[in-house]
Amino acid sequence: MAAEKIEIGDIYWVMDALQSIDVGLVVLDRNYHIQAWNSFMASHSGLRSEQVIGRGIFELYADIPQDWFKRKAESVVQLKSRAFTTWEQRPFLFKFKNARPITGTADFMYQNITFIPLMALDGSVHQVGIIIYDVTDIASGKTDLLAANVQLEQLSRTDLLTQLNNRNYWESCLALEFARTQRTRHPCTLIMFDIDHFKKVNDTYGHPAGDDVIRATAQVLRDAIRTTDIAGRYGGEEFGVILINSSADSSHVVAERLRTNIEALTVTHGGHSIRYTISLGIADISADMQDYKQWLAAADQGLYQSKHAGRNRTCIYKKAPAA
Repeated sequence: MAAEKIEIGDIYWVMDALQSIDVGLVVLDRNYHIQAWNSFMASHSGLRSEQVIGRGIFELYADIPQDWFKRKAESVVQLKSRAFTTWEQRPFLFKFKNARPITGTADFMYQNITFIPLMALDGSVHQVGIIIYDVTDIASGKTDLLAANVQLEQLSRTDLLTQLNNRNYWESCLALEFARTQRTRHPCTLIMFDIDHFKKVNDTYGHPAGDDVIRATAQVLRDAIRTTDIAGRYGGEEFGVILINSSADSSHVVAERLRTNIEALTVTHGGHSIRYTISLGIADISADMQDYKQWLAAADQGLYQSKHAGRNRTCIYKKAPAA
């Protein structure tokens, strides 16, 4: 630990050195009163050293978390060793504005902080030095990259027309929920539905009108389900919904609400009022299903039964009894 020790007598040349480089230095006594405040701190805080010397750090910066700060400083005093805090752990200690607001994207200065025990000649520690490093460029670059990756991830799983989950992502959710249900034995239900006579909508009013119908259907779907349910556009005018912890009977209520809301809806496009209906199929997971594709096929079969029975209705798939 000897290499980490800085004696109080050395702080004066340290201060001189730190006046000319782009880091902050604050020296506090054991009562957290400011003993030193270099030009970096003066420049970014707007407070000259003569305005802060002798004043309490928490008086000047009430937003510094006192309990955390005191624990950090006390450990430095007791262990007589340095302590560090990175911007990823705590974005800043002193909330300074970003020094490069034109070229930077951050509103404030990200900081790495080092706490240093300042040793007296007898080895005791009565003061703590705090060095503040401006790491805004590094932090902003990393946070911007993370934000871009999150946005790309979101785009990769979103259907652009409806803003629902796209087929690939939704089907991966379906596989995960099937596996989870197999483990937990909690109920889970799948609804598949599509727009009745959708080709006629496109042929009569044009594909942009068809897009409006699909978008309107997606919005009604979002309004009809819970935040825990997982909806997606499966393809064309077909949609799927995974209803978590729901039986087929309770899901039938949701499906019927969705169906009647669509039936009552009017989509306006180019001066035309478009009315349409949907057909739905429901399937829960049966004991003999081996994978999610069989679950999907069962819901599709329920959808087929709805269409075969005249459309604009909901059918719960029932496996035919063995002969």
